[in-house]
Amino acid sequence: MTAPRRIDAHLHLWDLDVSEYGWLGPQFGPLYASWSAEQAEPELRRAGMDGAILVQAEDSAVDTRFMLDNADAHDWVLGVVGWVPLDSTDAARRDLEAWSRHPKFRGIRHLLNDDPRDDFLDLPEVRASLADVARRGLAFDVHDAWPCHLDRATRVARDLPELTLVLDHLAKPPRGRDDFGAWRESMTTFAAQPNTVGKLSSLRRPDAPYTVDAVREVFDLAITAFGPDRLMYGGDWPMSVPDGGYAPTWHVLSELIGELSEPEQDAILGGTAGRVYGIR
Repeated sequence: MTAPRRIDAHLHLWDLDVSEYGWLGPQFGPLYASWSAEQAEPELRRAGMDGAILVQAEDSAVDTRFMLDNADAHDWVLGVVGWVPLDSTDAARRDLEAWSRHPKFRGIRHLLNDDPRDDFLDLPEVRASLADVARRGLAFDVHDAWPCHLDRATRVARDLPELTLVLDHLAKPPRGRDDFGAWRESMTTFAAQPNTVGKLSSLRRPDAPYTVDAVREVFDLAITAFGPDRLMYGGDWPMSVPDGGYAPTWHVLSELIGELSEPEQDAILGGTAGRVYGIR
């Protein structure tokens, strides 16, 4: 039998000569550089990954085109989560029509934490655009949802049951903080919606340890809330570079995932991503 394909469901590329990436500056240290497919591929291979999903790093058509160009050039890029202007229904429809012609365009995301509108997901124009996303069989990645957007994302899931919502980084659980209990409740409510999926990615916090024991509580909560068939692994490279790169981040999650049964591991390490993003 052929071994199941292993997919990193959350990886970034960016090129400072292509766009400005307004959120990125010298304060990010080594991240303030261009990160290419040629740099990413050996990191993935060393971790045993067969391919990855590229996820947008800027709310722009330029960034989406950059990722799709990389998808054309590299077979290991299995899918792209790009961007469209969800708050402009006509423009979103036009861009969705154009991007969807590319076979590797598999989802959309909006940088919610860079948008000043806390009610972005409740806007009628956004809801209409997300309904169009669903009709096209695309997924919606929910970016940095805690604390402002997680409950709103739950409402979207309830109101648009045909839309698959992917909770990036499990909404960045506030491990070791007073609001951890509130996050747990909101995350569990989100996961109770059958059209939701969680990403085991970017679970580091600058004020909390990142070890198997330190992350276990969040991992167990995610397994209980979503189940392995609605969870996917993501390395979030190159965001992991300041903390030692791909390998240390992968090591902790691989230890925890390795404690599960083989079918459960296969789901988290590729099966869920393949199904959600329609990877053949």
